[in-house]
Amino acid sequence: MNCDVVVVGAGPAGIFAALELASAGGLKVCIVDQGPDIDRRRRKTHLLSGWGGAGAYSDGKLTLSPQVGGQLADILPEDEVAELLKQVDDMWAEYTGPLKPYGTDQDKVAALERQAQLAGLKLIHSEVKHMGTEKCPKVVRRMRDALSGKVDLKMNTVARELLVQNGRVGGVVTDSGEKIKADYVIAAPGRVGADWLAEEAGRLNLELMINPVDIGVRVEVPAAVMDALTDAVYEPKLVYYTREFDDKVRSFCVCPKGEVVIEQHNGVTSVNGHSYARKKTTNTNFALLVSTSFTEPFGEPITYGRYVASLANMLSGGVIVQRLGDLESGRRSTYARIERGLMTPTLDAAVPGDLSFVLPYRYLSGVMEMLHAMDKLAPGVASRHTLLYGVEVKFYSSRLELSNHLETRIDNLFAVGDGAGVTRGLTQASASGVIAAREILRRTGK
Repeated sequence: MNCDVVVVGAGPAGIFAALELASAGGLKVCIVDQGPDIDRRRRKTHLLSGWGGAGAYSDGKLTLSPQVGGQLADILPEDEVAELLKQVDDMWAEYTGPLKPYGTDQDKVAALERQAQLAGLKLIHSEVKHMGTEKCPKVVRRMRDALSGKVDLKMNTVARELLVQNGRVGGVVTDSGEKIKADYVIAAPGRVGADWLAEEAGRLNLELMINPVDIGVRVEVPAAVMDALTDAVYEPKLVYYTREFDDKVRSFCVCPKGEVVIEQHNGVTSVNGHSYARKKTTNTNFALLVSTSFTEPFGEPITYGRYVASLANMLSGGVIVQRLGDLESGRRSTYARIERGLMTPTLDAAVPGDLSFVLPYRYLSGVMEMLHAMDKLAPGVASRHTLLYGVEVKFYSSRLELSNHLETRIDNLFAVGDGAGVTRGLTQASASGVIAAREILRRTGK
């Protein structure tokens, strides 16, 4: 099979690359993905692969700041990234319809920033739009329909190897041995294909930079505790540096009136959170993550993160839940103790236990410090009834050395999205696909 461009991966990065290429016309584009098409995907069995990638079952947040959701501002000037994110937001709007923006009231944001500083926290401001996790599959299906007849899709097909000759990419080889020849390849394998891309980079002698690993817990509190923050900015991005170790701790993926959910990643069970557009609970949940960048001789942060998460799996069979008061008192939580709490856990499958047997002291100490700092900003966060679920781990792929067009040292081979280690969210992942596609269009004169 011959085409002009092969896109490996049908997540947001790959989809937006294809949308940009198809809008110009004149190029034969093929998308390869190891998972099924959107109508055949199931959350339990195809959470990360298939049409829409991990974004199809995500919380559906569109974050419009160069400082949030990726490292594109390390590759391109920040003002260029900001303009690109606006353009990508307009592209999303064609498929989502109008979405309410949060974080646009500058007076409220300024007041929250001052309150955060008094609590020893830094509030990173970003405009956010929220689709809701139940809408994400419908939105990516519309994108699929828009590309119907304009690109070739090879779903349930694994890209086994990149074809490279004389320093120039020539296509991909699939798991069946089929060669798909192409002048350009955009590698957008997402989190689920990050290991494959790292292995191919090693085989092709491409330099990799090791990204940090974020390990922590998902916190659940009564929604009223966080309402003042979430009503103003929807997802407050808070950063704290610990007194004991000077480690960076940050809030992540705030889900107002949402649910705590289980996530599977390569055989390891971890925890996450979602909010729906219409279905509301009385609780709000968010992650607190401690960032660690390992130095020589250790260079396998993803393996380390999986190991920590697997300890919780070994002790509980999945996810552990513990009241903050029990953790501070040095005792495990039980079903009876949790039932006496002020709220009902939204994750029924979590097993009461003791997170101190799972998280290393350095991580546990950082989480506890930030909870008490946040309590000054949102009283009630550090209540003894607050629920902590563990473990939440964010695996960030090794980052390839890339040009400002996201091209590797191999001519015409581009690497984009979360799998390339340059993005961590829907908007920047989408933008990275657009960057690569526009460079290909420039080179081909389309």
